[in-house]
Amino acid sequence: MKTDIKDRFVIIMAGGRGERFWPLSREKMPKQLLTLFGDKSFLQEAVGRVLPLVPAKNIFVITNAAQLPEVRRQLPKIPAANLVAEPVGRDTCAAVTLGAALVGARSTTGVMAVLPADHVIPDEKKFQQVLGDAFEVAAQGQVIVTIGIKPTEPATGYGYIHTGAELPPPAGAKNTKTTFFTAEGFVEKPDLDKALEYVNSGQYRWNAGMFVWSFITITNGLEKHQPEMFAACQRWFKVANNPAKLAKVLAKEYPDIKKISIDFALMEKAQNVIVADGAFEWDDLGALPALARHLKQDAEGNAAVAEFIHVDAARNIIYDARSKNRRTPIAVVGLRDAILVQTDDAVLLAHKSQAQKIKELVRRLGADAKLKKLV
Repeated sequence: MKTDIKDRFVIIMAGGRGERFWPLSREKMPKQLLTLFGDKSFLQEAVGRVLPLVPAKNIFVITNAAQLPEVRRQLPKIPAANLVAEPVGRDTCAAVTLGAALVGARSTTGVMAVLPADHVIPDEKKFQQVLGDAFEVAAQGQVIVTIGIKPTEPATGYGYIHTGAELPPPAGAKNTKTTFFTAEGFVEKPDLDKALEYVNSGQYRWNAGMFVWSFITITNGLEKHQPEMFAACQRWFKVANNPAKLAKVLAKEYPDIKKISIDFALMEKAQNVIVADGAFEWDDLGALPALARHLKQDAEGNAAVAEFIHVDAARNIIYDARSKNRRTPIAVVGLRDAILVQTDDAVLLAHKSQAQKIKELVRRLGADAKLKKLV
């Protein structure tokens, strides 16, 4: 039995600031709204990937007030009422709770996928197969489905999910092609030795932050493990179909909502989590060095989007985001393992190994009266 497409919903989380991508990413134009490869932003790609599975009227985007105008501009086919701004950032559990209220107000029998806005997934067909199967399984019973990505390397920047026994498909979802496992536990970002052990065991998946559950299942989970969030969901549910009333209620209540991730709040506590085997290519572009994985490289391993010339330079990332009429040649001598980003108003030069500290740089910029306009 296939789930009715009108009962499928997608919540796209698009409120992040993408600070590790500065100066490409800014508060009003963060990573998910940028067009770095091809001709669509990461958010537009995220919406395009799910449209074959879910009608546009059932797609919600949760963002923030600073980014809302650009989100609306980029997604003209998504109803304006479905583009919802959080008054302040309160991590992913609050956003999931808000998403559940929005879905429940449309359909209490609905099944919802929660997906990040800034991932790179080259093989859309494989992703759609897994997501479609996850919808089917989540609709059959009281299970939380998380999509775990098969690791291709011992990455230390991702959380991991320990998978257990393979599960048979539920009675109503026999035509699914995706393999499902029990979830034995969630593991924080490991050191290199642990990550290598996880990859070699074959029993771990990367935690990609992609979840699928029915409205009933998520609200039951919140009621059991996060009663304050459940109470908020009930209040927001009552006004979710009235954008003006919802905005007023959120403005009043959101600043006092607990700041906690959905992983800590629910996933690590729940006993009904299962893992869909995400056997598709995936990248969450956590920081600027990830650009090298998606850009053409020269013989010395330099990945450049620029008019770039060098002598004895290797393994650098050179990205010129200036307007076409303002671009000038970027010449490099003897530089290795560096990131050089040029925009119309700023230049970043950093060693790849220090890329995580760009967040600290953004905080310093924000604290400087003359420079905070660059944040």
